[in-house]
Amino acid sequence: MTTGYVLAIDQGTTGTKVIVFDHDGAVRGLAYSEFTQHYPKPGWVEHDAEEIWTVSLNLIPEALSKADVAASEIRAIGITNQRETTLFWERATGAPVGRAIVWQDRRTASVCDDLKRRGLEETFRHRTGLVVDPYFSGTKIKWLLDNTDGLRARAEKGEIAFGTIDSWLVWKLTGGRVHVTDYSNASRTLLYNIQDLRWDHELLEILSVPEAILPSVKPSSYIYGHTDRSVFYGQQVPIAGIAGDQQAALFGQGGFSEGMAKNTYGTGSFILLNTGREVVASREGLLTTVAWGIRDEAVEYALEGSVFITGAAVQWLRDGLGIIETASESEALASSLDSNDGVYFVPALAGLGAPHWDAYARGTITGITRGTTRAHLARAALESICYQTRDVVEAMERDSGIALKEIRVDGGAVANRFMMQFQADILGVPIVVPLVTETTSLGAAYLAGLAVGFWESREELSAKWKVRERYEPRMSETERARLYERWLRAVERAKNWEQRV
Repeated sequence: MTTGYVLAIDQGTTGTKVIVFDHDGAVRGLAYSEFTQHYPKPGWVEHDAEEIWTVSLNLIPEALSKADVAASEIRAIGITNQRETTLFWERATGAPVGRAIVWQDRRTASVCDDLKRRGLEETFRHRTGLVVDPYFSGTKIKWLLDNTDGLRARAEKGEIAFGTIDSWLVWKLTGGRVHVTDYSNASRTLLYNIQDLRWDHELLEILSVPEAILPSVKPSSYIYGHTDRSVFYGQQVPIAGIAGDQQAALFGQGGFSEGMAKNTYGTGSFILLNTGREVVASREGLLTTVAWGIRDEAVEYALEGSVFITGAAVQWLRDGLGIIETASESEALASSLDSNDGVYFVPALAGLGAPHWDAYARGTITGITRGTTRAHLARAALESICYQTRDVVEAMERDSGIALKEIRVDGGAVANRFMMQFQADILGVPIVVPLVTETTSLGAAYLAGLAVGFWESREELSAKWKVRERYEPRMSETERARLYERWLRAVERAKNWEQRV
């Protein structure tokens, strides 16, 4: 029997988890901590990279302790991360250059508008599989270089490193010896050619990004380097898996075959459909992205629909409006009503993502009457998550020609039984919750374990996937269509609200 454990660092948008997995893929120890969100201006979202590192590092001993596992028993480390969040640091000192710009940040909308006016959107879409939107790293990089005194000159001299959060954590874990990312994270930068698997020199030139700042790009399951002894309790443990959080979740869900789909409910929601080794270009406002690369095997791809605000809408009810004290309260409030009574909440709090891509949309609540209560707002927030998922799934089916037979789901919202049933109802297909719901972390662990031989194959991993709960649709087709038609009317009212610059 294989001995030892794999440790996963799951660095998300609002918090970090460190989880120890055993050979059965079971959670042996979990530690979690939130960190600070910074909102310096409307539409701006920032993180402190040093805080992210400190939080992540401090969680490792807690997770090991809860698992009753020694650092010497860890066979490999896998990293999964919020993807497009962009940061710079000094190569000489490892100190961040200002705060990281988070994927939700919309400050580069005008840069994107200019690229579109210049007729460049199709160039980016063809080479990167992405739309031109502030969501991605490329325009954030340009903004930082253009708006930070002296940074561009230092970057061109090779003094500055760019990275998404995975690159930052690997740099810190290895004591500054390794500057790397994987295919999946590189494919989210708006700078990486997903067909040629290289940084695209023409796109770098268009955005005035010096190649000297970029990390090397490796497979998602690969030994990138080893932990510095000063960081990991005297141990040199291989860092052997990296994947963006949504690709990691698809991998952790066992979505290895073409046609398999998953939805992760987090701060946002992200639906991915495995398209195999074929690059499927979207005509429906979806993204074509690298799913993963396993060692020297051919890269695999996915279609993705990125919904910016889902779980964050419930957080806003809690933190912004104060109408609930905990996210879990939303389920009881929503269930206390027989219907939504015509109240719809379009949570375009950071614009609209797939398939609409409207950076100027803003949050909208429609259908309010004197009888509207906080229960209606809670229900509308939960229903909005499900409606936005349907927006993406319908586009995905049109693009791929695949009618989805079920969707595997994960993330914090799978504990909300009201929402899971409504999701099955509004989609008209079963929603399947796995036994291990920490699938993002599990995917990172699986990728790392494969690279060091802790697990032998994807077939071995597929056999470990088990169902916890299955929600079958119960709503009539007539009611499903009626509710969804009113949702689409509400979305139209939210679009193009903010004045374009």
